[in-house]
Amino acid sequence: MPTVFIAGATGYLGRFLAAEYKAQGWQVRALVRDAGRARASGLVADAMIEAEATQAHTLVGTMAGADLVVSALGITRQRDGLTYWNVDYQANANLLAEALNAGVTRFAYIHVLGAEQMRHVPLVAAKQAFADKLIAAPIAHTIIAPSGYFSDMSDFLDMARSGRVWLFGSGQNRINPIDGQDLAQATVELTRAGAEMAHVGGPDVLTHNQIAELAFAALGRPVKITHLPDVLRRIALKVLPWITPRHISGPAQFFLTAMGIDMACERYGTIRLKEHFADLAAQTPTKT
Repeated sequence: MPTVFIAGATGYLGRFLAAEYKAQGWQVRALVRDAGRARASGLVADAMIEAEATQAHTLVGTMAGADLVVSALGITRQRDGLTYWNVDYQANANLLAEALNAGVTRFAYIHVLGAEQMRHVPLVAAKQAFADKLIAAPIAHTIIAPSGYFSDMSDFLDMARSGRVWLFGSGQNRINPIDGQDLAQATVELTRAGAEMAHVGGPDVLTHNQIAELAFAALGRPVKITHLPDVLRRIALKVLPWITPRHISGPAQFFLTAMGIDMACERYGTIRLKEHFADLAAQTPTKT
């Protein structure tokens, strides 16, 4: 039975990865901060390894006998004084160094689609720096770049609940976001196949306008979309780092930049955003 070591196992995608590798016959080791809390949260794993990826010495020996390392490690909002370079780059670099020491044969990394166009964004710059390091390392690699997660689309539903969705420009930029379960399945398939690089999106390519329409439909509300001049998005990108703390400006820079480019790519999976919005709408009924 092959063994996979999963970093970022308690995050949104990490939980799906652990469950999917387990379901497909892998022995799963999950890197966690607190094993008790991870078990209580329902994380599925054969072993839970308590360590801090930002502290290289805590990783020593944790990957012995592992065949594959999959890292979904990264931060969206900066907390505890940690930066993107501390986590998205250095913590992953620590994982890579330990994988090399342990003789692991493949390292898979969950990256971001469109990184080449977003190198100026701090979050993406740190991720791309690690991706470059991984490619140059003496280990087989699989880099998976998702177009976006369903969880990222909740902003559309939140705006629709408030009665209006605000979009920059024409709203015609495209994206095919993917559900965590579908992305986990694709990751298992791609690592098993030995793919080096894959752009992974969900089954439906949608414009921002169409995503807004799906959100209103899920709530049973009339479609109300306001298109703001795209120059406002570009101004916000320049101003935000000066007027907001890093834990706010960092993710805002990423999302505002991604909203300005086309994020559609290869289609994977079967779970549709329409279904996801319907589930969310049913869980939290709209107030009238």
